[in-house]
Amino acid sequence: MNKKYILSTVAAIFISVCSFAQAKTDTIKVYGNCESCKDRIETAAKDAGATAADWNEKTKLLVVSYDAAATTNLKIQEKIAAVGHDTQDVKAPEGSYKKLPGCCKYERKSAGKDAAKQKITKAGCCLPAEAGNSKGCAAKTAACC
Repeated sequence: MNKKYILSTVAAIFISVCSFAQAKTDTIKVYGNCESCKDRIETAAKDAGATAADWNEKTKLLVVSYDAAATTNLKIQEKIAAVGHDTQDVKAPEGSYKKLPGCCKYERKSAGKDAAKQKITKAGCCLPAEAGNSKGCAAKTAACC
């Protein structure tokens, strides 16, 4: 009877430690410009299995929490890239990038040796609808300018 108690206690401790060890938080560089980008990036991260996601427009950093048994950092980056945003490790497909509203398009890194020196800009930023917005961006993205 004493062996059963010890064995069950050890098993419970092992399960607790394993469950705790699977919770993970990472910071990922994700390129974008505005509040619409923030919504799209955070939603994609959560769709990939993140339990929490917070992207900072100024720093371009996404802080993401997830269960390592359910998803991975790479899967989260791939999902974000699929909706048009380059990450530190995954480049968005050209077609997905082109579908972004004008205010969400940023200067993409080239494959050349000067890629790290390029700056992300707010080129093509939307104008408010009342100012002649012809790019079809949502009114709330006007703040990206």
